This record gives sequence, structure tokens and C-alpha cells, in this order.
Amino acid sequence: MPYKRFEEYNIEITDGVKNRYKDIITDLGEDTDRDGLLKTPERAAKAMQFLTQGYDQDAAEILKSAMFKESYNEMVIVKDIELYSLCEHHILPFFGKAHIAYIPNGHIVGLSKIPRIVDVFARRLQVQERLTEQILDCINDTLKPQGVAVVIEASHMCMMMRGVQKQNSVTTTSGFRGAFKNMETRTEFLKLISENLS
Repeated sequence: MPYKRFEEYNIEITDGVKNRYKDIITDLGEDTDRDGLLKTPERAAKAMQFLTQGYDQDAAEILKSAMFKESYNEMVIVKDIELYSLCEHHILPFFGKAHIAYIPNGHIVGLSKIPRIVDVFARRLQVQERLTEQILDCINDTLKPQGVAVVIEASHMCMMMRGVQKQNSVTTTSGFRGAFKNMETRTEFLKLISENLS
């Protein structure tokens, strides 16, 4: 029995994007009828739908689905969350890690939901600065904690493969709300995400 992998994609979108990819590949001087490229336009169309699926997801609803009343009111940190996104300027990948903390104010959230909201916003055409703000605002507005902190460290292929071609550069963005505006709290967070505690 031949191998089959089940994936669900919008057929109309797939066909439209596939045809445009075929035109682009042809315009670049390639032969889309050769063996290696026969299915490339369709694969690329499906890949783009996967990489931009965040437009169809509601990060606030994901958080609300796993909020629990709890009296715990100390810092909760989820660090080293892998993220992969596409730079909206060149549609090239950027990738790295997010470090997120919040201080509960009567409610906690299931820990797996924090990486999920990172994915919701990362799976869109993005800039790192906006991605940082969207994650920060979503947690702050939905969970209403005492404070939220987000730090993202990422490498951008638009800098590494083209343009200035700096392969070792890393971009760091950060955002703080509420209690994390306090320098002592912010310093504790930054110290904890930089330490290897295992």
C-alpha cells in the first residue's frame, strides 16, 4: 500500500497560489515541467498556507480555554520557546526563541497555551517587533495578570542570506507590562531566562 499523508488545505486557495508560484518559477528561468519541479508549485502553496495559518486562529480564545482560578501570585516563566516566522519584507524566515513570564492576578493559564499563542502570531507575515507586542498584549489583555514580560531572540534570513549577509547576528526585542515595569522584577526575569537552571 503506498504511503499517504493526510493534510487538509483549502483547495481553491491551493490552486490559486500554486498557479502563481508556477508563473514565478517560470519567470525566474526554470522549467516547471522537469521532474524535480513538477509538484513544487503545489508544495509551496501548501507550505505557505501552513506557515500563515495564524491568521485563522484566535490567540485570546486559546488562552481562555485553559484559564484557572488560582491564588499563586509569583512569577511564572516559560523560556526557550522555539519560534519560526516569515519576515513580511522579503518573505524569508526568521527563527529563534521566546521567553515569556507573567505574574498571576487570580488566574493562571495552562502552560502549553503560552507556546501556542507564540505560534499563532508567528505563523503570519511578521516583523519581530510587532510579534513581541502582539504576544505581550494578548496575555496582558486576556489573562489580566499583575505583569507580563516577553523577550524574543531571533536570527533573520533576510540579513543572513541577502543584504548585509551577516550570518551571526541575532536580534533581541523585549516588552514589559505592569509589575515588570519595576526594575527589580524585570531584572529577576532577565536573570532567570539567562541562567541554565537544569
